[in-house]
Amino acid sequence: MSNVREVTDATFEADVLQSEKPVVVDFWAEWCGPCRMVAPEIEKLATKYAGSVEVRKLDVDANPQTAMKYGIMSIPTVAMFTPGQPPKAAVGFRPLEALEDAFGLTSMAGGTEAPA
Repeated sequence: MSNVREVTDATFEADVLQSEKPVVVDFWAEWCGPCRMVAPEIEKLATKYAGSVEVRKLDVDANPQTAMKYGIMSIPTVAMFTPGQPPKAAVGFRPLEALEDAFGLTSMAGGTEAPA
């Protein structure tokens, strides 16, 4: 069972832009080899940050409007949408640690809060 749900052109605004939590979106396509390589890293990210960050994937072939709107020219592109901030993007295959660094995620790890 995957922690990564699909979003579409029709659901992107509600699932991503209106989310109260940061949302990481994997822009991918079925035919893309590097996209298949990044998929397990996206799953790890979804598991590690469950509860603090939402993780979604969008098939750019089936949903060209959203990809075009955000200027997705190369895939895989992984983008983080944080409420009130412009999205940050990482293009190409990146292992989990590189995605964490690109988006500053280490401070948000799945409910692990500093002791009071």
